Amino acid sequence: MTYKVVLCGCGAMAKGWLRALQSTPALKQALTVVGLVDLDLSAAQALAAEFSLQPISIGSDLATVLGETGADIVFDVVIPVARYSVVKTALSHGCHVLSEKPMATSMEEAEDLIRAAKAAGRIHSIVQNRRFISGVRRMRRFVESGVIGAITAIHCDFFIAPHFGGFREQMDNVLLLDMAIHTFDAARFVSGKTPLSVYCLETNPPGSWYAHGASANAVFQLTDDVVFTYRGSWCAEGQRTSWESEWRIVGSNGMLTWDGEDTFRASVAGSDSGLLRGATPIEVLPPAREEETHGHASVIADFLSAIETGGVPETVGWDNIKSLAMVFGAIESARSRQTIDLAA
Repeated sequence: MTYKVVLCGCGAMAKGWLRALQSTPALKQALTVVGLVDLDLSAAQALAAEFSLQPISIGSDLATVLGETGADIVFDVVIPVARYSVVKTALSHGCHVLSEKPMATSMEEAEDLIRAAKAAGRIHSIVQNRRFISGVRRMRRFVESGVIGAITAIHCDFFIAPHFGGFREQMDNVLLLDMAIHTFDAARFVSGKTPLSVYCLETNPPGSWYAHGASANAVFQLTDDVVFTYRGSWCAEGQRTSWESEWRIVGSNGMLTWDGEDTFRASVAGSDSGLLRGATPIEVLPPAREEETHGHASVIADFLSAIETGGVPETVGWDNIKSLAMVFGAIESARSRQTIDLAA
C-alpha cells in the first residue's frame, strides 16, 4: 500500500524529511507526498520545485489541503507554537501524524494531543531522530548487556555555538526546549529509566546572541537511584563538543565514555592491588540493527511500520511525553529555583 502524505511547514527542517524519503527506497515506495502547506506559499512552491514534487497540492491552510488530497499521514514540521493546532487538525481529518520535536509547548497541550490521538484511533509520534543514530544505539546495547553492572549515573556535556538566526534566537529557554530534549530523550532511552525529579540552573551568558536561556545545568533523579546530569551551552565558542554531547555512563563495575562522534572507550574494574585497582578494557559492539541508525529515515520507517502492523512506534506521543516532562520540569526548576517532581 502507498500512503499519501501532506507535509506541513516548508522551512529548512522540511528538507531533511524529504531527503530521508527520497534517499530510502522502501520509504520512497510506500509514501507519496501529495501536498505541501505553509503560510508562505512561495516557500512551499520552492520546496516542491527543489524536490521535484510536481504535480502537488499547495496551500496555506492544512484543512483545505487535506480535503483536496485525502491524505493518510501528516508530517508536522511547523514551529513549536503552531504544533498543537496542526496536530489537532490532522487527527480530526483521520490522519496519522509524525511531528517534529518538541511534542507541544506545554504539558497540558501534550496531554490533550495524546487524548486526541486515542479518540481518533490514529498514531501521533515524535521525531526524536537522535535516538536513531549509531552511537546512541551502541550505548543502549552496551547498557543492556550488563557488562559494567547496574547503571548508577549518566553525565552529558554539550558545548557548541551555532549562529542560526531566525526563530531560535528569539525563543525563551532556547537550549532546553529546542536542543537539550535530544540528550534528555537519549538518556532516558539508553538508561531504560524513568525521570523522577530535576533541579536546573538556566542562564543566558554574557556574549550570548540568544534572547534567553542559552545555557543550562540540570541534575535529574531517575528510577533505581540513577543520576543524570546535563551541562550545556549554545553560545560556547572555541573547543566544542559533538552535537550529540559527550557521554560518561557509570556502572557498578565499570564505565563507558563516548565523545559523541566516533570514539568509544569502555572498561571494567581491574585486579591491581593498592589504592586504585586499574581497569580492563572491553569492546563496545556495533548496533544490533543497522537499519535503526539512519536518523530521520529510521524514525519514519518505525512510524510507518507501526501504521502497517498496528504496533507502537518507539517515540509515540504517550511515551515521548516523559521526555517533554524532563524539559518543562527543568524550565520550571530554573524559574522557581526549586527541585521539581516529575513522577506525578
